[in-house]
Amino acid sequence: MRTPPLLRRLGLVFLLLAVGAGVRLHAQEAETESKLMILEHIWNEAQVNRDDRALQELVSERFVNTEYDGEVSDKHKFLADIHDPQYKPSLMNIDDVKVRLFHDAAVVTGNYHVKGTYQSKPYDHQGRFTDTWFFENGHWQCVASHSSLVKK
Repeated sequence: MRTPPLLRRLGLVFLLLAVGAGVRLHAQEAETESKLMILEHIWNEAQVNRDDRALQELVSERFVNTEYDGEVSDKHKFLADIHDPQYKPSLMNIDDVKVRLFHDAAVVTGNYHVKGTYQSKPYDHQGRFTDTWFFENGHWQCVASHSSLVKK
């Protein structure tokens, strides 16, 4: 039994629409992943430069931060720590960054390397981070961050 030409054409049209939608979705995901990677780099620069305005935009009011030493803080404590005159970061780099998208949320993981001084004592930390981002009101904000040191 042969498939009628009209059904074949409709099947082909639906197949092409599905492929086109998949290509568009992949392109949107790639664009979102790139944007989140850029936001992570902006975050690092903002910390080194103590750019409160940038950090205010990047971090949600509901933000929870867990540091490598187990300290847990909210947005206000996190920003206060950035302004501590005893805290003087000189380098913040990330690499091996991976983004996993979940509708309006994303989990970003990677390696970090930070250097600087705190209370006039040098520090040099290398570790892993996990940041959870949420898309709300037209932009991405970090709602949770966790870092762990990696033994040298």
